[in-house]
Amino acid sequence: MTKALGVAGVLGFLLLLEVAGRTGLIEVLPPVSAVLVTAAGLVVDGVFLADVGVTLAACATGLLIAIVTAVPAGLLLGTVPAVERSVRPLVEFLRPIPSLSLIPLAMFVWTDSQDAKTALVVYTCSWPLLINTMYGLADVDPVAKDTMRGFGFGPLAILWRVSLPSTAPFIATGVRIAVSVTLIVAVSVELIAGGAGGIGTFLVQAGSANRVDRMLAATVWAGAIGLGANALFTAAERRLFGWHRARAGEGA
Repeated sequence: MTKALGVAGVLGFLLLLEVAGRTGLIEVLPPVSAVLVTAAGLVVDGVFLADVGVTLAACATGLLIAIVTAVPAGLLLGTVPAVERSVRPLVEFLRPIPSLSLIPLAMFVWTDSQDAKTALVVYTCSWPLLINTMYGLADVDPVAKDTMRGFGFGPLAILWRVSLPSTAPFIATGVRIAVSVTLIVAVSVELIAGGAGGIGTFLVQAGSANRVDRMLAATVWAGAIGLGANALFTAAERRLFGWHRARAGEGA
């Protein structure tokens, strides 16, 4: 019933936009049907597909670098309290800084726009990965760690055999959150800073040519890509860590 109502709400909203576009209530807004036709045409548009590839390459590279750096950093901060206490003020200072405000600095440090875009994706994605890893380590059952110590296992063995498996669901959640923001950051950087390609660059060029239908069509595809990526990672998280959700439900 809930899904049906959701579908009905989306269809009703699209119908209102279609009416607004055809009756001229919003003069610059083309009908939804025209936007969807244009969006379908972009599937075979080589220029648009190349721009999508540029954006996704920056997203994938930035996310991978963030995982490789932020997760080990979270493990270090979560297992060594002295390091965590010394770094915590810096983390709390840097984390609220909007990534878009760092675009001028990124463009100054990295003259290549693709490198600057990737760096900002890394910066944005690192925070949910770092914080979720630390929270995951704090949630590890202390009895399990004490039992391992009782059997003579050292800190590294306890981290590998107990802490890391227990923290894995939290890390997966951090990855899912990071995936949901990578596309937003990449496209925003392309819109503001420009570059050789990308969905944001495509939007700017379509706007310069007064092709509102192509702008909206590209926006539709950007939203669809983001929605699909989030759905994919959510499904993978549920499949791999369903046991964690069940345990959390039992605890509640």
